[in-house]
Amino acid sequence: MEYEEQLDRALENVPELGGSDERLSVPDPQVQKDGAFTRFTNLKEIADALSRESEHLHREIQSELGTAGQFEDGRSRYNGSFSQRDIQAAIDSYIEEFVRCSECGLPDTRLVNEDGTMMLRCEACGAFRPVTKQSTSSSQETTTDIEEGETYEVEITDTGRKGDGVAKRGDYTMFVSGAEEGETVRARVNNVSGNLVFARKVN
Repeated sequence: MEYEEQLDRALENVPELGGSDERLSVPDPQVQKDGAFTRFTNLKEIADALSRESEHLHREIQSELGTAGQFEDGRSRYNGSFSQRDIQAAIDSYIEEFVRCSECGLPDTRLVNEDGTMMLRCEACGAFRPVTKQSTSSSQETTTDIEEGETYEVEITDTGRKGDGVAKRGDYTMFVSGAEEGETVRARVNNVSGNLVFARKVN
């Protein structure tokens, strides 16, 4: 009995393993419309929460939105009118590509350059993978093979922070309301914003 008691005490002190979104606390983006531009005023705060360089986050959001922009004093400005949902979706896409480990799901990672290739290394489980995101210039050349009002069959491979299913189709990241990870669904496109697509699951 004494051995079992000691074993119970030991197990109580063993840290829990496994991925959890609780370890990634990211503020909601603060977005302001300014005529023909959209201002993202707390970009640096979000970059700090992700342990990433602000300018890197800015460039990738700019790429996702398919527009030009400027970054200065912790804030960014993008050409065009974008909603908070657009910016949030771009951040979600950034987290999946540049922050979250594809093996254990934890955000305890860092970006490293190895022989000219950008790699994502996980300090929690030791996994590493190349970052495959397109550069800004190539993303802006994305063809318009997804159109509003059309329906596409997609595989849901992840879940966004707001609960939407996430799918990839070419250079596009598609957020599908009503869809869950692991499903293959028919998604009707409501809106296309740069490389971001907002859709809903249909029967």
